[in-house]
Amino acid sequence: MSVIPDDRLADLTREELSRYSRHLLLPEVGLEGQKRLKASRVLIVGTGGLGAPLALYLAAAGVGTLGLVDYDLVESSNLQRQIIFGTRDLDRPKTAAAADRLRSLNPDIRIETHNLRLTSRNALQVLEGYDVVADGTDNYPTRYLVGDACVLLGKPNVYASIFQFEGQATVFDAGRGPCYRCLYPSPPPPGLVPSCGEGGVMGVLPGILGAIQAAEVIKLVVGGGRPLVGRMLLLDAWLMRSVEVRLDKNPDCPVCGKSPTLTGLVDYEQFCGLRDDREEEIPSVTAGELKRRLDGGERVQVIDIREPHERSLFKFSGAVPVPFGQLVRRKDEFDPGTDLVFICKIGQRSLYAIRALREAGYPGPMFNLKDGVNAWAREVDPELAVY
Repeated sequence: MSVIPDDRLADLTREELSRYSRHLLLPEVGLEGQKRLKASRVLIVGTGGLGAPLALYLAAAGVGTLGLVDYDLVESSNLQRQIIFGTRDLDRPKTAAAADRLRSLNPDIRIETHNLRLTSRNALQVLEGYDVVADGTDNYPTRYLVGDACVLLGKPNVYASIFQFEGQATVFDAGRGPCYRCLYPSPPPPGLVPSCGEGGVMGVLPGILGAIQAAEVIKLVVGGGRPLVGRMLLLDAWLMRSVEVRLDKNPDCPVCGKSPTLTGLVDYEQFCGLRDDREEEIPSVTAGELKRRLDGGERVQVIDIREPHERSLFKFSGAVPVPFGQLVRRKDEFDPGTDLVFICKIGQRSLYAIRALREAGYPGPMFNLKDGVNAWAREVDPELAVY
């Protein structure tokens, strides 16, 4: 059954009949299915690696209104996989650059941009006006936010996520199957799962998963096929193999179960352990301050918690390499009488590292390199690459 009611359907113009002729030739889509696509309103949360191909294919398919949610600017590192952008879009808001590209692809559709950070305060208002929500985000707080908001609003959530060479895709629809919280009742500990910006990603992988999301959106709108409700597709692009797993609804789910206890949106940064008063107690040093201390011969030891393949891209002279996962068991190797400065790519994992060592009882002074080794490359040694 389609998510688009019959009373919203409108005729196609002569130009649209020509543009979408390959859809019209498919009996599973046909004229009525294309009318439903024209009448549909689809929101894409995130215009990055997943959102880029997703938006392009939905615009090409004739989805009548596409909403785009993002608040980032286009960076050079995006261009390896976010194919909706070009070099000339660098430093532009992603929503604006994506809207221009989509209008050039299909000037007959309507693009609604939401150049904002989706939060508990605005999510219900933003999502409410759309028929289908597609989650192209890359962080746990927003995934839980989108998942909960879709359940509360009764919207299907077309979901995908990627990491390095692996991806997964499903459709969360609490009316017919499980929701996001049924699968992931609680988030992983902060720092355990690095983002694509820290762990890397094969450039074509989000293209594959984004195209799968687009296919799922089209099926929901047209009302045919077998959507991935209650099923998850797992793909390993490096080995090029896929498996399908069954997803069951959790009757005790706090948001979509028989007796839900979560009836509104919460603070998702806090829920995912990313907002904690203890972070304010962790002192930091800037790249310039660290250089002055090192040049001055102070008792400072730099601890590089990046993985070996990361260190090969950017070697920090004099740093002791101790990968994040080894820190606690190797804490006795550190001198409590020396100031330790922890470094990673952007200064996020090093915060978690210091917290983990504190909880393990390490007594010495510890500092975080603010904004990580990328700040060192920008502010201290411009010959090094920001990666």
